[in-house]
Amino acid sequence: MKRFLPSTSARLALLVMGSFLAAVVLIGGGLYYAVSSLLLHDTRDLVRADAVALVDTYRESGRAGLLAELQARIQGDDGDPDAVYALSAADGSALVGQRPDTSLPGPHGRWVEFREHASESADDTLRVIAFEQRLPGGEVLLTGRRLQAQDRLLRLMQEAALRALLIAAVLAALVGWLTSRWVAQRLRGLEATAARVSAGELGLRAPLDHSGDAFDQVAHRFNAMLDRIEELLDGVRHATDHIAHDLRTPLTRLRNQLEELRQQALPEPVQLRLERAVAETDQLLQAFGALLRLARIEAQTLDTDAPVVDLRTVIDDAVELYAPIGAERGIRLDTRLHATASVRGDRDQLFQLVVNLLDNALKYAPAASTVEVTLESIPSGIRLQIADQGPGIPETERERVFDRFQRLEAHRGTPGIGLGLSLVRAIARHHGGQVTLLDNAPGLRVQVLLPAAA
Repeated sequence: MKRFLPSTSARLALLVMGSFLAAVVLIGGGLYYAVSSLLLHDTRDLVRADAVALVDTYRESGRAGLLAELQARIQGDDGDPDAVYALSAADGSALVGQRPDTSLPGPHGRWVEFREHASESADDTLRVIAFEQRLPGGEVLLTGRRLQAQDRLLRLMQEAALRALLIAAVLAALVGWLTSRWVAQRLRGLEATAARVSAGELGLRAPLDHSGDAFDQVAHRFNAMLDRIEELLDGVRHATDHIAHDLRTPLTRLRNQLEELRQQALPEPVQLRLERAVAETDQLLQAFGALLRLARIEAQTLDTDAPVVDLRTVIDDAVELYAPIGAERGIRLDTRLHATASVRGDRDQLFQLVVNLLDNALKYAPAASTVEVTLESIPSGIRLQIADQGPGIPETERERVFDRFQRLEAHRGTPGIGLGLSLVRAIARHHGGQVTLLDNAPGLRVQVLLPAAA
């Protein structure tokens, strides 16, 4: 399943933002709960002390004294506006005020919480917490307090918490964005280095800030890996060069000796064997020559002041060279070349690139078919395409054919050494371009993209 947020930076930003908001919510919720619990505890202490004082009044002055005290507190100017009192007789009739519940409390009393209207015309209500207890004469006394001040404070805390949550959300988004941006910036150096190394710049290394953090350690390990890869590739390249150099001389001598024998008057069977031996030797020499050219191209870097080459004239020369070869099998070379297509680089190498592609196209194209050669200028550079109508290459095999000496099993019977496309890719990379194999339906279409000369 595809992730909703495929970007690691986006997920990291959301994680930081969520953690920040969760911390704010937990701290704010814990503070709100602590304050509300403290206010409720203090209010209960006040109610309990008030209830104890009223019970003492009842014991000293009886019901009449308690009624007089309650009336004085309710109607007097010095009374507490937040205090709530109610007294009912043993039969449930109200003596002072009105209890919210007509049921009798237990022997130890009970805490009740209810709401009362702020005024007769008002729709809002006030929260009241009260303690009910039974007096020795059977009366029920309710002593309570309105929690409007506490509720107002808690409401202000809620509003402040919402504003703080909005500010925290903005700050969390900003912190998350800055964090993801910082992480992405640290990783961008590794990504850019990996992209350029995969494009052929094996000597490039990831930048280090020597901070010793995790990113710096990853970059250090990455550079060590690139050093090892470059060392191994250099070893393979040098071994290939040495083998090619060491074997070319004896092979050349062998070829000359076979050629001398072939010039002599020998029986026809022996002459045919000598010709096959000379052809095999020529193919070996051709393979060693291609290996040396490939090694030189891969070891070189393109100069920024390399000469400008008109790619159209290079293609014209290659097409003129291969047109007679295609005509022998009835294959027509159809060219559609852009008027101006200049690149910087080595003309001989570019000619070798076009020659190899034409050779492959003519080799696998069926008789009486067409090989199309297209050259055009596009926004990203110069695009060369050579398409044939042959068997093509399966999509799963298209990257493998660029390897050295790699040939498809179906094509083992055709002449060749399996270095043509390796040379094509090396030359294209040397000139800052890339090669892509595409389906021509039927056949193969080779696309080469090269940067245009300024």
